[in-house]
Amino acid sequence: MKPKFGVVVFPGSNCDHDAYFAVKKVLGFEAEFLWHKEKELKGSDVIILPGGFSYGDYLRTGAIARFSPIMESVYNFAEKGGVVIGICNGFQILLELGLLPGAMMRNESLKFVCKDVFIRVENNNNIFTKSVDQKILKIPVAHGEGNYFADEQTLDEIEKNGQVLFRYVSNKGKIGSEFNPNGSLNNIAGIINKKKNVMGLMPHPERCCDPLLGNTDGSLLFKSVAENL
Repeated sequence: MKPKFGVVVFPGSNCDHDAYFAVKKVLGFEAEFLWHKEKELKGSDVIILPGGFSYGDYLRTGAIARFSPIMESVYNFAEKGGVVIGICNGFQILLELGLLPGAMMRNESLKFVCKDVFIRVENNNNIFTKSVDQKILKIPVAHGEGNYFADEQTLDEIEKNGQVLFRYVSNKGKIGSEFNPNGSLNNIAGIINKKKNVMGLMPHPERCCDPLLGNTDGSLLFKSVAENL
């Protein structure tokens, strides 16, 4: 099956074209932009909530975007088992919407972080990493509020359920605070929901799909979704 990706565009999104280019021009899948004021998902098989600063990140990151007309459709789509990917600001929106547990806080350093990081795939029992045969991925991050937080009970629950999908690590897979770019609890870089059809991650896989950039690790996630729909 050749899936159709729907890329949601909010005022302030700045990675929507990156995501569109990655899945359509580089990987060859069908893709279409979905304007935030619309409600129609246009037959999309996979929804991408891209990175950026939706609505200027006023109030809190993702706090206004979650009330966009299209998000009601995205929420219903996800509740029915539809595949949703939230990248950076998209992850923040999914947290605000309640499709994923936890919250985002300012980076521990209180500085914007923009660099390549290494993340470790914690499990392959889901559509997003089922076909990923690498344990360590090199993916760039670019965020000021990527410090993942959850209360102790929620954190224990997502750990026990295998909902932690990625952790920040060294290039050898070692966990340590020195490899954590934002202070996220348990070095968490990405999580999934209990039904395993919604993923949120702070790193930007769409920025490392094109061979011209010298790194295609990000393409493995989109390919895995396409192969396992």
